Amino acid sequence: MAAESAPFTPLTLPVLPLDDEVVLPGMVVPLDLNDNDVRAAVEAAQAAARSEPGKPRVLLVPRIDGAYASTGVLGTVEQVGRLADGDPGALIRGRGRVKIGAGTTGPGAALWVEGTRIDESVPDPLPGHVTELVKEYKALATAWLRKRGAWQVVDRVQAIEDVSALADNSGYSPFLTTAQKVELLETADPVARLKTATRQLRDHLAEQDVAETIAKDVQEGVDKQQREFLLRRQLEAVRKELRELNGEEQGEESDDYRARVEAADLPEKVREAALKEVDKLERSSDQSPEGSWIRTWLDTVLELPWNERTDDVYDIRGAKAILDAEHAGLDDVKERITEYLAVRKRRSDRGLGVVGGRRGGAVLALVGPPGVGKTSLGESVAHAMGRKFVRVALGGVRDEAEIRGHRRTYVGALPGRIVRAIKEAGSMNPVVLLDEIDKVGSDFRGDPAAALLEVLDPAQNHTFRDHYLEVELDLSDVVFLATANVLEAIPEALLDRMELVRLDGYTEDEKVVIARDHLLPRQLERAGLAKDEVTLDESALRKLAGEYTREAGVRTLERSIARLLRKVAAQHELAERELPFTVREEDLRDLIGRPHHVPESAQDPAERRTAVPGVATGLAVTGAGGDVLFVEASLADPETGAAGLTLTGQLGDVMKESAQIALSFLRSHGAELELPVADLKDRGVHIHFPAGAVPKDGPSAGVTMTTALASLLSGRLVRTDVAMTGEVSLTGRVLPIGGVKQKLLAAHRAGVTTVVIPKRNEADLDDVPAEVLDKLDVHAVTDVRQVLELALSPATNGAVPEVPVAA
Repeated sequence: MAAESAPFTPLTLPVLPLDDEVVLPGMVVPLDLNDNDVRAAVEAAQAAARSEPGKPRVLLVPRIDGAYASTGVLGTVEQVGRLADGDPGALIRGRGRVKIGAGTTGPGAALWVEGTRIDESVPDPLPGHVTELVKEYKALATAWLRKRGAWQVVDRVQAIEDVSALADNSGYSPFLTTAQKVELLETADPVARLKTATRQLRDHLAEQDVAETIAKDVQEGVDKQQREFLLRRQLEAVRKELRELNGEEQGEESDDYRARVEAADLPEKVREAALKEVDKLERSSDQSPEGSWIRTWLDTVLELPWNERTDDVYDIRGAKAILDAEHAGLDDVKERITEYLAVRKRRSDRGLGVVGGRRGGAVLALVGPPGVGKTSLGESVAHAMGRKFVRVALGGVRDEAEIRGHRRTYVGALPGRIVRAIKEAGSMNPVVLLDEIDKVGSDFRGDPAAALLEVLDPAQNHTFRDHYLEVELDLSDVVFLATANVLEAIPEALLDRMELVRLDGYTEDEKVVIARDHLLPRQLERAGLAKDEVTLDESALRKLAGEYTREAGVRTLERSIARLLRKVAAQHELAERELPFTVREEDLRDLIGRPHHVPESAQDPAERRTAVPGVATGLAVTGAGGDVLFVEASLADPETGAAGLTLTGQLGDVMKESAQIALSFLRSHGAELELPVADLKDRGVHIHFPAGAVPKDGPSAGVTMTTALASLLSGRLVRTDVAMTGEVSLTGRVLPIGGVKQKLLAAHRAGVTTVVIPKRNEADLDDVPAEVLDKLDVHAVTDVRQVLELALSPATNGAVPEVPVAA
């Protein structure tokens, strides 16, 4: 034993390999002698012990996947005998770590190696951090052992004071893997080994806590399901007993739905579909998600007003009076609604309410610039007809399911906006306003405009099918009003299903009436002023409409009135103004500042845009209504400028082609028009449209560009009071264009008195209000030569002014 205690004495020992097992110092393990390697090592050790004092010694070496570890454990054979199962075995105790060296020879069939004992001593007394580490390990080991109920082992672990022995004691832990035990074996420093053992034990306890929490949650869930199942069965039994006691046959939730469906006044096909879903509900279990989907669907179907209809008001004069009272102007729309009501009345009187399964609904598209009253008109129509009103906002809608609903297979499926509008209205014949139908977009989720085709088709919408409901819904009695700002943004197939009504804007007189009768009373109330405290003179309203705003609608006008009233209210609170107060035309500048839109005719002649040759006034239509459009032309210096045509102002392809046509016409007919076209050969021509940030396109500026170029070449100014529109051809013909009413209204707002339009657009003047035509001198022309005669001022004294040159 003295040789064993020498820490650095070289040793020659037989190897006892341990396949996928690790024995640490201090451990006592029984080994089966039926294993050839074990028996050979024990017998070799016993043979060597006969010539040496002490017990036979072996080297316990882990063999992992056929490879030996670099460190082994010196073991002594304590006893050889029989194991518990009767097989021969040996009891071996681990003594200390040995660094394995080279192989050598020895007695017996065992493998012999040379080795050196490893020093595992620690300083005495122990440093403070090591003492804390010992306490932590003992606490963790005690907690783990108590969970397993090993109370006797707890005392033995608490009694271990040696750091190395305490670390090696973790080798008994069953949760350690072979790799973790090899790590402990090959860590020579006792303190580092104890740290490793502490970390391994701490990680295991954390994993055990998580596993216990998961197991507890799972068990609680199972217990809850079992408890719910038991309670539901008890509830069913109690209900059954109560039904038998009271002589009832039905009482479950599915029975309640069946009673509601049978009691509801549903169409036959809808009733059959609902009863089929009730049958599914009765067969489904309470835990099945399908049951909640069926209940939601049944609730939706039962809440729809399948046979609810409001009675139309067939007082045609009364309906027209309501429309006139709530909206000034808009005669076209009012006539359409009046015609529709008159036809409905005659059909009702003759018993023709339903013809071919269809009722007499209507689909109108109200197209016009913002602020002309398209949305508010829908409420007036519903009021005049005595119907419910529902507004459906379509701006920015990109999902087809928003219109036709989601399939019920999706979680959170809902019916489409049309079905929800009918449900919200509570009747099958409301007025549904589809607001901003031109703002509908399309992406990978589908095209909502395509889904609207069936909704807005009078020949199909009496059998409309929503994807969620999957039953036919009759929309033929619904009055659909669609609003849009830009006609071109509506798909052609959709536009074909609607009756188009244009709202081109208000005249100045109509704006004054709207401001006096509608806007001013509303803004007085919002400003907290009484009707008799602030009044606006008609001249002030006219100036607000003419010079402070320039728009097709009245939104900016209403904001100007609101600002004016806020200013008066603030001055009264500051004791700067007494009430009542009448706002006159001369008071506007002090209250809300200078006018923003002074007519060109009211400006100083030298400051007008057309004060130099090469500038002409055109007319255009934008999404905000009609507007005036100035065209400027200049010639480049022949010495510095490059020849060719330059166009600026963010123009579209059609407008660029119109400029080429205008230039080609002047080149080919210059001699006839007495224009110095020789200047066009070697000099660059530049045509510019101001407001370059606004995209512009269309052929209607052809005559305007031709006039500007002719003015530039001739040196004759374009008359300030003349505005023009029309497409020009290579032969000089003036071709028809669109938007005549909006363009003439814009000219009237801008203070223009003479307008040139194509001859073939003369019929469109019937749509222009009479008060506007009375103030405009409209010339319908067929040739661009007539335009030049009207628009260009005569040359003075026969002298040709100097042609402007581009800088």
